[in-house]
Amino acid sequence: MDRVAPFQRYFTLSQSQNPIKPKKVSPASVALGPALISPASQLSNLSLSYSWSHLSPSPAFHFSDDLKEVNSLESVKVLHARLLKMSNSWSSDSMTKSLISSYVKFNDFRAATTIFFVGFARNYVFWSSFLDELQSCGGQTRRVLEVFGELCGKGVVFDSKVLTLVLKMCASLMDPWLGLQIHADLVKKGFDLDVHLKCALMNFYGRCWDLESANQVFNEMVEKKELAWNEVIMLNLRNERWEKAMELFRGMQFSCAKAYASTVAKLLHCCSKVGALEEGKQIHGYVLKFALESDLLVSNSLINMYSRNNRLELARRVFGLMQDHNLSSWNSIISAYATHGYLNDAWNLLKEMESSDVKHDIITWNCLLSGHALHGSHKAVLKIFRRMQVVGFRPNSSSITSVLQAVIELGILKFGREIHGYVIRNELDYDAYVVTSLLDMYVKHNDLGKAQAVFSCMKSKRNIVAWNTLISGYSFKGLFDDARKLMNEMEEEGITPDLVTWNSLISGYSMWGQGDEALGLIHQVKSSGMSPNVVSWTALVSGSSQNGSYRESLEFFSQMQREGIRPNSVTLSSLLRNCGGLSLLQKGKEIHSFSIKNGFIEDVFVATALIDMYCKSGNLKAAYEVFERIENKTLATWNCLIMGFAIYGLGKEVVSLFEQMLGADIIPDAITFTAVLSGCKNSGLVNEGWKYFDSMSSDYGIIPTIEHYSCMVDLLGRAGYLDEAWDFMQSMPLKPDATIWGALLGSCRIHKNIQLAEIASKKLFELEPYNSANYVLMLNLYAMFDRWGDVECIKDLMSDIGVKNGQVWSWVEIDQIIHVFCAGENHPDEGEIYYELYHLVSEMKKLGYKPDVKCVYQNIDDSEKEKVLLSHTEKLAITYGLIKSRSITPIRVIKNSRICPDCHTAAKYMSLVKNREIFLRDGSRFHHFSEGKCSCNDCW
Repeated sequence: MDRVAPFQRYFTLSQSQNPIKPKKVSPASVALGPALISPASQLSNLSLSYSWSHLSPSPAFHFSDDLKEVNSLESVKVLHARLLKMSNSWSSDSMTKSLISSYVKFNDFRAATTIFFVGFARNYVFWSSFLDELQSCGGQTRRVLEVFGELCGKGVVFDSKVLTLVLKMCASLMDPWLGLQIHADLVKKGFDLDVHLKCALMNFYGRCWDLESANQVFNEMVEKKELAWNEVIMLNLRNERWEKAMELFRGMQFSCAKAYASTVAKLLHCCSKVGALEEGKQIHGYVLKFALESDLLVSNSLINMYSRNNRLELARRVFGLMQDHNLSSWNSIISAYATHGYLNDAWNLLKEMESSDVKHDIITWNCLLSGHALHGSHKAVLKIFRRMQVVGFRPNSSSITSVLQAVIELGILKFGREIHGYVIRNELDYDAYVVTSLLDMYVKHNDLGKAQAVFSCMKSKRNIVAWNTLISGYSFKGLFDDARKLMNEMEEEGITPDLVTWNSLISGYSMWGQGDEALGLIHQVKSSGMSPNVVSWTALVSGSSQNGSYRESLEFFSQMQREGIRPNSVTLSSLLRNCGGLSLLQKGKEIHSFSIKNGFIEDVFVATALIDMYCKSGNLKAAYEVFERIENKTLATWNCLIMGFAIYGLGKEVVSLFEQMLGADIIPDAITFTAVLSGCKNSGLVNEGWKYFDSMSSDYGIIPTIEHYSCMVDLLGRAGYLDEAWDFMQSMPLKPDATIWGALLGSCRIHKNIQLAEIASKKLFELEPYNSANYVLMLNLYAMFDRWGDVECIKDLMSDIGVKNGQVWSWVEIDQIIHVFCAGENHPDEGEIYYELYHLVSEMKKLGYKPDVKCVYQNIDDSEKEKVLLSHTEKLAITYGLIKSRSITPIRVIKNSRICPDCHTAAKYMSLVKNREIFLRDGSRFHHFSEGKCSCNDCW
């Protein structure tokens, strides 16, 4: 197969890289100075390795235009210099963020950090975003602290918000000296500490010094606010200072501050651990006094507290008085009865749980296993073990420990060996309890050879399999320092890492988004004298794909081809996942052709990945053809195709496919019903939606999840049944989350129900305060009603909490080159694009097209709104596709947000005027425009 062709873009997307190991910061490298230096002055003192005094003001200077010319660190510095010298508004957030990103891109992390500290309107969102960007490009978080120290030494004074964040970093990176200097400087200057800064100080001392110092910070507070009380109690509880925590809790009550539910739950947990029944009862009284019993976490903690203090009747009373029971509640009470030997009662509770539509989990089964093992019902343990596997639960370390205890008592070593094999295959031998139980089993059955082998795995002499199992476990969890340490210890013991060792590390690094490090490991394998095999490269390609780094994964595959490594079915499945994620139809076709030529097409996983790729790339016909050729269709295959039709709004086809699946004796699962309900909601099939939603539990025993409830709210709302959607939400057994409220808000926008929209938006602003999409929906809705005052209020709210509209873009692929259209960015061919678009709109208007100016939430006249509508990125991408592609080729456009109603209407007219098929994949679904119609039938 040809190598993957390079991508060409007209603006730069940040590439995901990963942080390198930070260096230790010397305490002497940081100091706090007394004098105040202005941000502008500090920025002007940035070390620039060139002279820019020759630059003169130019009226033609435009930051956004010049930013496109940036292609090196030197050009960033030149642009920075021009900003300082010529622009009066250089410090606006957008300019500063772009400048920071440019410095980070070219690895000048000191300059980026300096600008961020002294020239930016910071908030918690920007801070987190900056650190993520810094780390993704290889910057060291500890270096941020170094720059902070340098700035303080030059006299820059920071507000409490910055100091709070820096103290949190000190605690996280275990830098005791910088945090101590910050505190000393605050005391010296008489800085007025807010409660968040005080709490940050307490956490810093508790983590980097000692708990007494943290408590002293609290004691020295003149005004002890509720947050501080809760923080200091939690600090003492985390450090197992039980008596001090209770003393503080009593003091908190005298101060009239209220304990948070999480604090109360943690106090009850400590009462469970230390057997403090009387104190637990007092806390229970506090719970009743302040009506905290409705909090599930608190009630569950009460059940555990009474149970572990041998007061089962009180635990059951708490459970009985609870209005709602979640899975944790049921597990707690079942565990209580099983632990105390009331095994029949535990089984009866399990039946009640099932009748209450609460689905048990692995913890439920482990409670029964441990209870029966503890009270000598060893044969019952094995029956429970088999039953839990039959119903689909994979045993974990707790399950294995209980089963091994039964194996020991029943004397069935053969079965014990099978369990040992299961432990090794599933990498459960990292668990100390499992390994100890295995050792105990072999010793008690007089198999000292096996006992010695297990013991060796726990001590110094470990074989390569044991080492690889541990290294693999750490690597897959992203604990690379531990994995490397184990690998070093293995080499010190004279065991040379093999390909399995390296491949587990490669897979782990790539899965966790550290592709460059994973590629570096492949080079290390070569240096060690071994040859990376297909598993090595597939681990790199597959891991990056699973992480969502699709472009990076394709680049790794190109390198794999250059190395002459032949891909296997897992490699191809991963590549197809990449093509689907990026909607790269041509690349997907190439892989399809390669699969046919090399006999991989018969592999059901490759075939399923092909279906997914074609669906996401806008070719349902090809997806269905691949599906038809599969002889042994799996549930995953059916689910993939059903979801493919669902996202195009082909509800009737979805229903037909589902019925065909049932006719083929394939039992649906929760994913199947998510796909079916998605098809119903995207097509307005209300009756069918109700039918399948009800059948989930009644016919298949599947308990609906929040995703299924969200589909139903969306279905009812889009169909105009807003009152029914609201009633449905109120009767749900699950608490509505952001997806539920978002579905309702979207329906309110469609049907212009401002009252319900305001309720939904209020909830969303609480649940997702930094999700700009929710604010934009309300802006659109208010604009539709010409409520410009409310529009400004929403904008002010966004500004107050630091919410910015996300970057809106659309792109179209032409001859394997990606052309990106970004809001606020210029395209090299924009003159030609707008010329064609103006003529196209003129033709469209002759056929009845009327621009929907309500889609513009700016208070300007209609003619100006029409101009704004022309600049929408999807219109530009479609137009460019019409200009540059062959007349018979469908236009395929990808957009990162929802298409607006005007662009949806315009796309239908474009398909009619130009007689072209247009596939548009927006942030939530696909649209297929042909002959003036859309596949969604305007139900979106």
